[in-house]
Formats: sequence, structure tokens, C-alpha cells
Amino acid sequence: MTREMTSAERTAATMGFEEPDRVPLFLFFTTYGAKELGLSIREYFSRPEYVAAGQVRLFAKFGGDCVSSFCYASSEIEAWGGETIFRDDGPPNAGRPPVRSPGDIESLEVPLIEESPSLLFGLRTIELLKQEVGGDVPIMGTVLSPFSLPILQLGFDAYIELLYGEPDLFRRLMTKNEEFCVRWANAQLEAGAAAISYADPLASPDMVPTDLYRRTGFVVAKRTIARIRGGVATGLASARALPVIDDLAGTGTIGVGVSALDDLAEVKRRCAGRLTVIGNLNAIEMRRWTPAQAEAEVKRAIAAAGPGGGFVLSDNHGEIPWQVPEDVLFAISAAVRKWGNYPLDWVSP
Repeated sequence: MTREMTSAERTAATMGFEEPDRVPLFLFFTTYGAKELGLSIREYFSRPEYVAAGQVRLFAKFGGDCVSSFCYASSEIEAWGGETIFRDDGPPNAGRPPVRSPGDIESLEVPLIEESPSLLFGLRTIELLKQEVGGDVPIMGTVLSPFSLPILQLGFDAYIELLYGEPDLFRRLMTKNEEFCVRWANAQLEAGAAAISYADPLASPDMVPTDLYRRTGFVVAKRTIARIRGGVATGLASARALPVIDDLAGTGTIGVGVSALDDLAEVKRRCAGRLTVIGNLNAIEMRRWTPAQAEAEVKRAIAAAGPGGGFVLSDNHGEIPWQVPEDVLFAISAAVRKWGNYPLDWVSP
């Protein structure tokens, strides 16, 4: 009888474009850990011990194949002098942008990891997770891309104006953001993360025209990813990836998070042998699924992208909402074990 692979082995095999024992399942929990521990979201994110405990318990409960140190996007903005606004039933949000005017970019100082409590929190979470799961389970770290981070640094409208109208200031900001991103990514890898999720929603044509991305964010990503000392997978935060698959492959990333709006089979065809496909269960609709619908969606995704490896089943955004019922998550896990065992003989060629 063939030995069951560990989560790390399963993930490595599929990312090497080989078929493992079954399709890996990445369930990215953030606020859901607070529910599991019976804490408020603010309290849950007050101690790395809580976050690590939540991740480990949810991993064991729902049978995923990774854990994650990511808490909320504005933790990076806290390092730049910004603030976080907490709510009772959803992810924390960034407060007022810390860069009040484009003129402030020149004097903006790149945060030091060792002087940023929110980043030290993330590193400690990784260390605690490593103590619990060792090398058998991938620990995913996360960075906001230098190109997308200014949405939180300046605010969306001010950043778009900068992107189109202030090329010199844009380049200066990218220099600082790239340095920060590389330091933060490498610090997470040194702490024990297996790979880095590079969150770059602005890369999608749903956000900015592709020709603009190719002149700006693509160049930034290529420079930045080359300096990160580990594997990097790019997520577009539920925005479409298919129109920029070739561009993303050119950045040096090894995987791509896929939107529920994308044609998953076509994405897999375009990525085959170049990028691992990660997705694309609709995390918003998941809140209203029945267990039967959950199984049908898992089966659909595996049929579209599972054959040949190079596929990790996950949601389309990188976060399981607080409101998703447990029976749906149990159904997703069970369906992967029912329909995701290789070889996928039931899938039509």
C-alpha cells in the first residue's frame, strides 16, 4: 500500500507538475480562527499564540494542507505609520492612509522589521507554527506587492493619480516599497515560512489596463520576486488572472491565484508546465452553499484543473469568510478526498 504523502510532499509534487496522492487543499483562514477559539476578532489578533493555535486547530479540524501566518493586510500599513480598524464580523481594514500627500513620498522612510510590532507579530506566529507542524505542513507567508501596497499607503484615488501623473514620484515610491517587500518576505522565510504569497490585485485588468501594468507593476514584480529567497505565488485577490497569465509567468512567480470569474480549465491550459494554479472556489458564494453544492464545486474545479498536477484547490481570494458554515468546509474537505485522489480516472480526457 502506498504511503500517504505529507502536506508538504503533496504540495511539492503538484508544484513540480507531477500528480501527488491527491489534490492539495489550501484553506486560508484569517478571522475564522477567532470563531474557533471563541474570541473576538480584535482579541484573537492581539497575541501570536492565539493566531498560531487557531491555525493549528483549523488545520486539524478541516484537513487542509497548509497553515498561514497572515492576519490582515493593514498589518503592513501599521509598520508604515498607519492604523487598523477592527470590526466584529469581518476582516480588519486599514484606517486613514499614512501618506497624506504625494510630496511626503520623498521623506518616507522604509520601516525596519525589528522596529515594527505588527511585523514582529507575524514572525513570531511563523515561529510558533513551525514548532507545531515542523516541515510536514507548508507555512505560507504573505506580502503586499510594492505595486499594490500604495492603495493603502495613499488611498486608491490618490495612488491612481500618482500612477498616471507623477512618474518620478511613482518610481521613488516603488524603490522604497520594493526594499520593504523584499526585507519582509525574506524575514518570513528565515522565520520558517515555506513560501510567500505575493498579493498583487492591481496586476489584474479588472483594476488597471494591462499595458499600464506591463510598464509598471510587471517590472516591479520581476525585480522584487528575483530578490525573494524562496518560492513566490502571486494572488490577485479574486480579480481575474487569465488575461495576464503570460505576464505573471514572466515575473518569476511559480503559482497564481485564480478568480471565480476566470475559466479555470483555460487557465490550467495556459499555465501548464509554467505556473501552479491555485483556486478557484467562490468564497463569497460559499457562505450560502449547501454541502451538496460544495461537493459539486470541488468536483468541477478538480475536473477542470486537476489532471497532471500543477493544481492546488483553494478559494478565489485567499481568505475563508467568517460567515462560511462549518458543514460547508467539512463538505469541501470530504469532496477533495472523494474526487481528488490520483489518478483522476473519472475525469474525461
